Amino acid sequence: MNDVTVVTCHNPRHTRTVITVTGDMDVQTYPELEKASQAAAAIPLPGRTVQMDLSGVSFMDSSGLKLLLLLRRRLEAAGGHLTVTGLQHQPAALLLLTETHALLTAGAPRETPGHGSALPAPGRGPGGR
Repeated sequence: MNDVTVVTCHNPRHTRTVITVTGDMDVQTYPELEKASQAAAAIPLPGRTVQMDLSGVSFMDSSGLKLLLLLRRRLEAAGGHLTVTGLQHQPAALLLLTETHALLTAGAPRETPGHGSALPAPGRGPGGR
């Protein structure tokens, strides 16, 4: 079984919550990740931003992607916003392949190789094609 660590940090003076995930985001870790994302989305702040820091995630399957999309939908319904940061190669490739990268990383600073993810140039796939 895969281990996952989720740390949620919320500063009441700001409208931003940071969820830091370490481990795989897959079907085995989905229940724990879902609990943490529900708690973050339930923080009653209109216009809040949830930053999902995935710099400690080296693997994500469709379950992890589903979680991100559901959290984004919940937040936007409440006037909030989700930003995914710190993408490593495989999770970034998954988001590019499913054409959800721009949707989930909007507003996040572009990361450079060696500092989070090594993203291909806009309009190029994970293999640089």
